[in-house]
Amino acid sequence: MQTPIRFVMGGQVQEVVVTDTTLTLLYWLRGSARRPGTKEGCAEGDCGACTVAIGTLAGDSVTYQAVNACIQFLPMLDGKELVTVEDLAASDADLHPVQHAMVTEHASQCGFCTPGFVMSLYTLYQTRDTAPARDEINTALAGNLCRCTGYKPIIAAAESMFSLPAPPLNRR
Repeated sequence: MQTPIRFVMGGQVQEVVVTDTTLTLLYWLRGSARRPGTKEGCAEGDCGACTVAIGTLAGDSVTYQAVNACIQFLPMLDGKELVTVEDLAASDADLHPVQHAMVTEHASQCGFCTPGFVMSLYTLYQTRDTAPARDEINTALAGNLCRCTGYKPIIAAAESMFSLPAPPLNRR
């Protein structure tokens, strides 16, 4: 008998019976969960296209960490919160500040890497109240690769995202 894992996604507790302990979070998201915003790039944890945020309860608050869903096994989510790019905007008119900054700074071209960059920046956004220093931005984006846009507008988005208030997460 398999024991289900439980975690929060989209503001709701998910209970999933895992029959394959090596099932990656990426394959579960794109398949069973039908959340295609998380992309598969390299499938080795090198490109960041599959970045999601994992929240862990620490005292009275939740701390977030950016992880590569392609190398994160689904059972490792037990007792945590999962935030994907689909959770950020309640509507096109109510973008999260990270998304709004990416649009304003023209920080996306083909768009394939964009969800991963957004989630890495979202994790950075969750850890601070003010704009980060350039070295903190570089560290937050170190696991994400872009072949089209270049990094200048993405870094500009990171520098400007704190000038906008955060709306509540999309709780479908």
